[in-house]
Amino acid sequence: PGAMCTSRLFTLVLVVQPPRVLLGMKKRGFGAGLWNGFGGKVQPGESIEEAARRELLEESGLTVDTLQKMGQITFEFVGNSELMDVHIFRADHFHGEPTESDEMRPQWFQLDEVPFSHMWADDIYWFPLLLQKKLFRGYFKFQGQDTILEHTLKEVEEV
Repeated sequence: PGAMCTSRLFTLVLVVQPPRVLLGMKKRGFGAGLWNGFGGKVQPGESIEEAARRELLEESGLTVDTLQKMGQITFEFVGNSELMDVHIFRADHFHGEPTESDEMRPQWFQLDEVPFSHMWADDIYWFPLLLQKKLFRGYFKFQGQDTILEHTLKEVEEV
C-alpha cells in the first residue's frame, strides 16, 4: 500500500452452521448483486466487535453470543486512496431467524455450494481458512470490483 493511503475500518461476519453458511445478497450500494457476509463500517465510538454485532443485527436480524475473530484483510482499490481494513469474524451460534433487510437478503448455502462466482473475487482464497477455523491476514489489490491485481494471504497465530 502507498504511503499516502488512509484506511477505514470495516467488519465482516460469517454465520457458520455446518454443513451450511449464511450469506446475504447485497441489494444496493457497494458490492450490490454479490453474495457476502454481513458487515460494514465501524462508527466512531464503537469497538470493532460492537460494529460487527450491530451490522449483523441490522442486515440479517440475528444476534450472537460470541464472535470469533478469524482474520484481517486490507483491500486497496486502484484509483481510491482509502484502504479498507476489514476485520473478519465467524459466528457459530445465533439467536433469531435470518430476516431480509433493505440492504441484504439472507440465504443459507451448503458449504460445498458456496456461490463463489457471484461473490467478491477474494472470498475463494480465505473462505476455506475461515471454515477450518484457521486465523489469517491478507492484502488484496483490486482493479474495479472483479479483478485482483496482486494479493498476499498467510495463516497466523493471532489476529
